[in-house]
Amino acid sequence: MELIIILVILAALLFWGVAIYNRLVALKNRYKNAFSQIEVQLKRRYDLIPNLVETAKAYMSHERETLESVTAARNQALAALQAAASDPGNADAIRKLAGAEQALGGALARLNVAVEAYPDLKANENMMQVSEELISTENRVAFARQAYNDQVMEYNTYRQSFPQVVLAGPFGHGSDAALLEFADQPEIQAAPKVSFS
Repeated sequence: MELIIILVILAALLFWGVAIYNRLVALKNRYKNAFSQIEVQLKRRYDLIPNLVETAKAYMSHERETLESVTAARNQALAALQAAASDPGNADAIRKLAGAEQALGGALARLNVAVEAYPDLKANENMMQVSEELISTENRVAFARQAYNDQVMEYNTYRQSFPQVVLAGPFGHGSDAALLEFADQPEIQAAPKVSFS
């Protein structure tokens, strides 16, 4: 009788451990899938940027440095995305991606300010279409990032909870996944100033 009780307790512990392991794996796969959605949208964005730069080149011959900084920032962000995509659980890679995205956002904001000085460029059909696509893509990136961060939060919360925290390390889930946080650009946040004088 004692042997049966011991076997039942061991079986219950085994099933409990298997359930924890399977839940950790499922949650990790969810945040990896959510990151792949970010990857799709960022790649779409990176593919649109050369079209934007090419359209602007024809009008902005004096803004070569601005255009080159956008291209360089795009290339750095693409490299950071590829590194993060290979291991979305790597907090350092996610931080580097966030930094590269912040630099790209700043370069695009400077380009938008420069475009304001060229009314013909602002009215260009191709420029308006590419700008509209970029805005749409920015919204998609924001939604994908929110979904990713939600999945990361669910994974981290489960992993850090007791008793999972005791088994997470031995099961290969020893560290938290990193949230993907882009610092908001002050140029974008600032309200436009209106003067009636």
